[in-house]
Formats: sequence, structure tokens, C-alpha cells
Amino acid sequence: MNAANGEYAIRIAASIDAFTREEWDGFAGASPDCAGTAYNPFVSYDFLSILEESGCAARRSGWQGHHLRLEAPDGTVLGALPCYAKSHSQGEYVFDHGWADAFERAGGRYYPKLQASVPFTPATGPRLLVRRGANGAAVKAALAAGLKLVTDRLGVSSAHVTFAEAADMAALENAGFLARTDQQFHFFNEAFSSYDDFLATLASRKRKALKKERREALASGISMDWLTGSDLTEAVWDDFFAFYMDTGSRKWGRPYLNRTFFSLVGERMRNDILLVMAKRGGRYIAGAINFIGSDTLYGRNWGCIEDHPFLHFEVCYHQAIDFAIQKGLRVVEAGAQGEHKLARGYRPVTTHSAHYIAHPGLRSAIDDYLERERAEVARMSEYLEEHGPFRKSPDLDV
Repeated sequence: MNAANGEYAIRIAASIDAFTREEWDGFAGASPDCAGTAYNPFVSYDFLSILEESGCAARRSGWQGHHLRLEAPDGTVLGALPCYAKSHSQGEYVFDHGWADAFERAGGRYYPKLQASVPFTPATGPRLLVRRGANGAAVKAALAAGLKLVTDRLGVSSAHVTFAEAADMAALENAGFLARTDQQFHFFNEAFSSYDDFLATLASRKRKALKKERREALASGISMDWLTGSDLTEAVWDDFFAFYMDTGSRKWGRPYLNRTFFSLVGERMRNDILLVMAKRGGRYIAGAINFIGSDTLYGRNWGCIEDHPFLHFEVCYHQAIDFAIQKGLRVVEAGAQGEHKLARGYRPVTTHSAHYIAHPGLRSAIDDYLERERAEVARMSEYLEEHGPFRKSPDLDV
């Protein structure tokens, strides 16, 4: 499908493979070689193509590629938007099931819809991708307008851009998208030299509680390994996948990622991955997968085959902080939701998404709802920040 958009053309690509690697690596943030921009592994050519190649993001799983490709009149690619036609709302972490239910009870058809996101990945990152050297504001505006145009041309109910960065949100709101907020919890590395250096920023009783928690997590003879690069063997992935399937099946009913996905990321993205693995009695019993950006550690999936007190917190949160401090990473993003992260030194952070709703009546109702939701998210963030574990002042250690 072609759509003229001023001096640009918008084309829909059914696969990331419609772009060459050279084209994709030219987008700001999509390659570790992008000087001056933070690398986000989730918008890399490898990660998005692996999701498709493994079948995790494919038509049969309800994630049909509808990636937007923005071209200059001579065919040069200037921008892109990873996007999918969705037949459901699973694997998104920004929940619109209520919108779908209300629209369909009123006689509308909510699915299919367009979802501009990284499948199964609640991590903020660039969505309106711009070729380095291009006019960023103009390209972002064209992609935002193009997504609306494609939504209308296809006759689908809506388009949703989730976990978007501030510059992308500005372009999308200017194009008429509705703004939505939510909350996550991130750790911020304030140039700490060690975990104890970080603990010194907490109130005394919080420090003691975390030290005790970490001791008890390892009390059953458990040790921790950090695996990356050539450490990521197929045997290690077999162990981790068993953890992922066991825990994921109990928590979600159907884990989104398959065994092929982990083999492929281990082969092609091994230097972007940290596996934190817990060992007891000579075998691995739990683990968490993290992806490494230029300044951020992204915590993703975890699983275990033995239950031990506080092991989840140690594997997913404390070890991530240890790694970030040791490697000089600025932020740890620990995934979606989870107010329990607050007590472990993670701070509330507002996340953003943008939504184009084609039907005027549904758009008006959602607009009203989002205004109230944004106010509640802001109030909760302020409350949680005020009641966090950090010392209130250098002279007050309680």
C-alpha cells in the first residue's frame, strides 16, 4: 500500500526483512554503532527480525507485520515505524481490553487494530525511527500522520503507539493522538561505586531489610552466575527456557516466546544479553534474562523450578543493580508494574503511549477516561516517590 504524504511516500511492509540491515541500522537508536544516540536493543534489526523468524510475532500468533516505511521521492528510506495488525490485545502491557469490550457491545468492531510497539516488551524506546542526518521533526510528523492515514485507509478501529519516548509523543499528540500514561519502577545509578554505596542513600531500616533479604535469598547454598557472550550455550538456554515455561505457564497461561527465539537471540545478540542464573546443588534452578543497551539494563523474563524466599527479588532486582553499577549503566528498567520494586531502590517513572481512535464516539469516551487516568497516575507517582525507601535528607537517617 502506498500513500502520498506531502513530499514523502508511506509504504506498508509485512516484514522487517523488507528493510535491508544497512537501512535499519541507519535509524537513530537501532544500532550500537549510532554515535550520539542511545542504543535500544529492542528496536534493533536483529531483535525485531528474530521475533518474526521464530514465529513469536507472526500472523498465526496475531501479530501480522504492518511496518511503516517512509521514503523520499527518490526511494531513499527516511524513517520507519515497527507496527503490527493485531487480532487481540495480548502481549502489549498497555491494557485496552475494556475499550474493546465497550466498543463491541455497542455494535462496533475493535479488532483488527494497529499496534506500533515492540511485541511482548514493556520497555520505553524510539518508535518513530528517523534516519541519521534526516530532519527528525519532519520525519516524525510524517510518520505520525502516515499512521493515521493508514489506519483510515485500512478501515481498522484504531492505532496504538506504546512505551514511546517524549519526542515521539510530541509528534503523535500534534497529529491528534490521545495521550495515555502508566507507571513503572526504574533504578537510577547515581555514579555509585558499589551496591553498598547505593544502600547508603536508603533509610537505615531499609538498608538493614535489604541486606537481610539478600542473605536469606542465598541461604540455601545458592550462588549467582552472570552469563553473556560465549557463556550463552544451548544447554544454558535449555535450562532458562524450562524456568520460563514453568513460571510463565502458571502466571500467564501461555508464554509468548518460544525456544527458537532464545536460540536466535543467543546466536545473534549474545553481547546484548545478560542471563542472571541461580545455582544450587550443582544445577541451575532459576534465572532472569536482561538486555543491555548503551546506558540501560532492561530486565525482561524470569523463571524458576525451585521456590526459595526472596530468590525472585535477588535474581531480578538486586543482581541487576549490581551489574549496572559494575558496568556503569545509568538505568535499570525492571519491566511492567510491581510496586514491590519500590522497597528495593527502584523509583516510580511515568510511561507514555499514544492512541488514534477512528470512531468519533469511542474517541470522545476514551479521551474523557484518559484525562482522569492521567491525573490518577500523576497522584500515585507523587505519593510513591514521597513514601520511597530513600533518606529524606543527609542529616535524617531513620
